[in-house]
Amino acid sequence: MAQVHITDLVLRDGHQSLIATRMRTEDMLPICGKLDSVGFWSLEAWGGATFDACVRFLREDPWERLRKLRKALPNTRIQMLLRGQNLLGYRNYSDDVVRAFVQKSADNGVDVFRVFDAMNDMRNLRVSIEAVKAAGKHAEGAVCYTTSPVHDIPHFVGLAKALTEMGCDTIAIKDMAGLLTPYTAYDLVCAIREATHLPIHTHSHATSGLAHMTHLKAVEAGATLIDTSVGAFAEGASHPTTQSLVAALAGTAYDTGLSLPLIEEISAYFKEVRKKYWQFESAFTGTDTRVLINQVPGGMISNLANQMKEQGALDRMDAVLEEIPRVRQDLGYPPLVTPTSQIVGTQAALNVLTGERYKSVTNEVKLYLQGRYGKAPGHVNEEVRKLAIGDLEVTTCRPADLIADELDKLRAEIEGVAKSDEDVLTYAMFPEIGKTWLQERAAGSLKPEQLLPPGASREESAPRYAADEFRITLHGETYHIKLSGSGRTDATQRPYFVSIDGVSEEVLVEPLNEVAVPAGSDSAPRKAAAAPAPGQKPRASHPGHVTAAMPGTIVDVLVKIGQKVKAGDGVLVIEAMKMENEVQAPIAGIVISIFAQKGDAVTPDMALVEIQPE
Repeated sequence: MAQVHITDLVLRDGHQSLIATRMRTEDMLPICGKLDSVGFWSLEAWGGATFDACVRFLREDPWERLRKLRKALPNTRIQMLLRGQNLLGYRNYSDDVVRAFVQKSADNGVDVFRVFDAMNDMRNLRVSIEAVKAAGKHAEGAVCYTTSPVHDIPHFVGLAKALTEMGCDTIAIKDMAGLLTPYTAYDLVCAIREATHLPIHTHSHATSGLAHMTHLKAVEAGATLIDTSVGAFAEGASHPTTQSLVAALAGTAYDTGLSLPLIEEISAYFKEVRKKYWQFESAFTGTDTRVLINQVPGGMISNLANQMKEQGALDRMDAVLEEIPRVRQDLGYPPLVTPTSQIVGTQAALNVLTGERYKSVTNEVKLYLQGRYGKAPGHVNEEVRKLAIGDLEVTTCRPADLIADELDKLRAEIEGVAKSDEDVLTYAMFPEIGKTWLQERAAGSLKPEQLLPPGASREESAPRYAADEFRITLHGETYHIKLSGSGRTDATQRPYFVSIDGVSEEVLVEPLNEVAVPAGSDSAPRKAAAAPAPGQKPRASHPGHVTAAMPGTIVDVLVKIGQKVKAGDGVLVIEAMKMENEVQAPIAGIVISIFAQKGDAVTPDMALVEIQPE
């Protein structure tokens, strides 16, 4: 028996799981002095979705956050979560980018790298683990725990042995959805310890209500490191409460030696901080045993709920949770953890929102089915693969072997905008939003998303329609107005949801006159639609109008006016729910109008391209 050490997750997975990763650096720094004095084995404070959220929503420099935390936590290891060859993005990167990212993370303050691969494909971990060791840092290899017909204890032990052979210092059992049961945890820890003789670190979300018991049995089996989160950001989709585990182990051979009163002071601070982020609160704050079936990880559930809310479809969340296991089975039972959780979750959402399974397939699912993320653990549904990628060849080698060094190319693409190697790597992770972020930083126009004051009106489930954005001046005051959605109530009034200087409001509009549509106009020869007013797009009204399946942002326009297309040809690429989705031509014909351009926010009722049948 040995003392148990704690890694606290409040600065990363705690708020990622409960408030969609929205905690700002300014709310972390004031409490760092007390966090640093507790004596945690490490503080997980970077990686995962924090990098994305910093750039996309908070408009912060994630590297600057890391440097500030490093300065504020001089006595405590800073730990990050790294997705192997995916790093912090949603695709595989070339080996030179992986090595550069790991080195810069180490240079800026990371001490412990927990490295995992969503497929548990060990080929995707080798380069990042080598880079961690080359930087002189602690490499913790993670086994992603899941349940399926192809996952059992011998399978996970084999993965742990492979990580040991790569030179890892510790082994993490990463139970990202709370699926690990106490007695299975005991057997698994015993088996991995016997096979590797390395320290075992257990990570289990509290979603299913099993995590506290799971940690205790893991400790009894010999695990010496456990993950928890201080009470204000614990439980539900997050992790067991730090105070509870400290108290449970006190006075035993496993005593953590940590001060319960000090941790309570820290928790009280975060309790007040959490109130600022009420608009991002997850609906999944209690025990939800459905996770034992849908397997949606804690770090994803609050983000998925928030994304469904942004789609105006939060009321269909249960249907998406029911669809996720079916999609996962079709894809060969990958563990659900970033990016596979987003890949499976977004495809499930598309299947539900479009009303037809695989009517629209994301680019990431297509790449997955081509083997570009690694080898699927189980058998892939060949009908789904054929539907998604046709006769394209399936990759069998390590996916990154197909990617040439790209760091110099990335530097050239962002030259003049990037001011450091860290800026280049930010761009590498998220080219579109990264470039915009760098440009806005140079212009001094970075602004975080607005935090709504407590009690402000918020519409959670209204459909989103055509958007517009403008400024108005009234009585000498100028306001920034963005139309974010609309709905229908009755025959006389219609609600519009607008953002006024970043504050969400709802207005009711009652039309007093209407414009008549000439009789018989539908039978007239069709011509290109009249150009819409600036910032507006016509509503889809006939089969030749190309529309998106869900609200998103245009990331590429694939056609030009006058171009001939066949039904099914790619016309646009949109990003929705952090995944890219190719929008296809509904009919064959000639492109006669393009209403969308790169960067536009679009909704399903907008006509984005018009195709005239030949």
